[in-house]
Amino acid sequence: MKHPIIIAIDGFSSCGKSTLARDISKELGYIYIDSGAMYRAVTYYFLKNNIQLADSAEVQSAVEKIHLHFEHNNGNSEIYLSGGNIESKIRTAEISERVSDIAALSPVRRKLVSLQREFAAGQSVVMDGRDIGTVVFPNATVKLFITADLNVRTHRRFKELRDRGINIKKSEVEENLQHRDHIDSTRDDSPLRKADDAILIDNSKMNQNEQLQLALRLIREKIAN
Repeated sequence: MKHPIIIAIDGFSSCGKSTLARDISKELGYIYIDSGAMYRAVTYYFLKNNIQLADSAEVQSAVEKIHLHFEHNNGNSEIYLSGGNIESKIRTAEISERVSDIAALSPVRRKLVSLQREFAAGQSVVMDGRDIGTVVFPNATVKLFITADLNVRTHRRFKELRDRGINIKKSEVEENLQHRDHIDSTRDDSPLRKADDAILIDNSKMNQNEQLQLALRLIREKIAN
């Protein structure tokens, strides 16, 4: 391979982006970078340290203190904050409720976009998020934009949380997804949108393997051309 391949996967909350990205990375042997985990890690730090979002100086100072990296454990990519594994701590309902608000802050986005590019330097990677194909890697080799019906996404997220023992109402899950969709799509800095050259995949009626096989076919066709 003469040049590293960048596969950018964007889309709405709970539409299966991360699962697809992980599956593609395993199938193709590329590095997987979970940008969502990075924003969740920052959210965890902000909540733990009671950072006031309206105080721009405090936000900037907090961002400068954050040190993130990924490690592969038992075949999974897990995120570390200041040397400590926080993977299990960032997958809570509380983090999900606040992550879009904190991810909308420009100092946070600048910091993490820089880190994402740094993590991917010189490697073939699969990265999922909301601005990967539009901002982080506008020249990505392949861009996919994943979507699904809100009811389908609500059911998937509700089942995921309940399977992890998190007691939550389905209506609360739907409200959270709608809130995140609104914040992600309307924020001033790097809003969620489909890149003009991204391939749209609506997986509302697909299972995990069907989505993977479609994505792999599209990726291989794009790389071959």
